[in-house]
Amino acid sequence: MPDDQYASVRYLVDDVDAAVAFYTDVLGFTLLSRPAPPFADVVRGPLRLLLSGPQTSGARATPDELAGPGRNRIHLVVGDLDAELARLREAGVEPLGDVVAGPGGRQFLVADPAGNPVEVFEPAS
Repeated sequence: MPDDQYASVRYLVDDVDAAVAFYTDVLGFTLLSRPAPPFADVVRGPLRLLLSGPQTSGARATPDELAGPGRNRIHLVVGDLDAELARLREAGVEPLGDVVAGPGGRQFLVADPAGNPVEVFEPAS
């Protein structure tokens, strides 16, 4: 795969299997590779999400004060936010708070199994 085929984001996760299942089964990503037990990468369109477990070099290189979920998040665009919210709830995933509306559209957040936030967004018409 060419290096510039995807924009990659690394999420530190404590359970790679649970993260892979969440992103593939619930959010529609495709497993790209699983070269070693503490690591996998999944893709959705041009986004490559690196799921790095505690034993990976990516996790070990993160200073303790920066480890864990934060305000940064991936942003997934959907055509029907209400339908996506219903689908996620049916899959057992509850939003982190209410749907928020602004001039650009509506959104809500969910958390992956490690607590990393994922924004689900519907642009304004």
